[in-house]
Amino acid sequence: MADVYTNPEKHVVLHNSVKMPILGLGTSHDGGYSHEAVVYALKICGYRHIDTAKRYGCETYIAEAVKASGVPREEIFLATKCWPTDYGTTATRDAFNGSCQRLASEYLDMYLLHWPDVPSRVKDKKQLLQDTWRTLEVLLDEERVRVIGISNFLEQHLEMIMEECSVIPHVNQCEFHPYNNPKKLRDYCTERNIQFEGYSPLAKGLVLKETTVEKIAKHHLKTPSQILIRWSVQRHIPAIPKSTKLERVMENSQIFDFTLSQKDFETLDLLHCDLHVSWDPNCVT
Repeated sequence: MADVYTNPEKHVVLHNSVKMPILGLGTSHDGGYSHEAVVYALKICGYRHIDTAKRYGCETYIAEAVKASGVPREEIFLATKCWPTDYGTTATRDAFNGSCQRLASEYLDMYLLHWPDVPSRVKDKKQLLQDTWRTLEVLLDEERVRVIGISNFLEQHLEMIMEECSVIPHVNQCEFHPYNNPKKLRDYCTERNIQFEGYSPLAKGLVLKETTVEKIAKHHLKTPSQILIRWSVQRHIPAIPKSTKLERVMENSQIFDFTLSQKDFETLDLLHCDLHVSWDPNCVT
């Protein structure tokens, strides 16, 4: 078994004691999907965390890649998401079962609500979110899923869930990189024992050519990508960088053999400008 579950630097422990690998491979329809890259990540690079979503349309392909890798299913932390059009007591369970079927797995390691907004036809947004969350709690009780959480939820959305929930979300997956470092939201999650997880750690490449990033990379004899991923995981924030290029998949995994200094963190933190590269927060109510 890969040492991600025995080395405390390579995983976080959630509030239900489940170990979540701190480095994952993100997948999506944006930029294409590479079967070879997922197999390579699992078989050669030691990744044990794969993140996807029904909306990305690649769950079936991931099942094929997991099988081809030869890595036992129980070693892989497999995460997918429920899109708002599938919110609701019955619809969410159906969506969950569909994802399990496409992923060729009887259970999921993590299931997230993908987005806090709901279809415009819904009259009571809060009630729908609460009903949907209750379905995730039931799936957790039934041991169909090990971890339940949300994605792209801000404080006001989390409050809707927290009002009626029996299980506090284990994870909140949000955009996270030096250009977008939502400290207030991270603190909110920390205070409630919700693990903050970051996607788009490279800001879709926008931050790679920042002079400060290049300078820190040169000092550590690392690449800018490695510096940015390390900036996340050294804070104990799981990161799920995406790439379809084998050399990038390997490069992104080689971030456990150096340590950023406090000065490095302070310098990178100064880049925060509330820039979202994956979604517009003004579109979320």
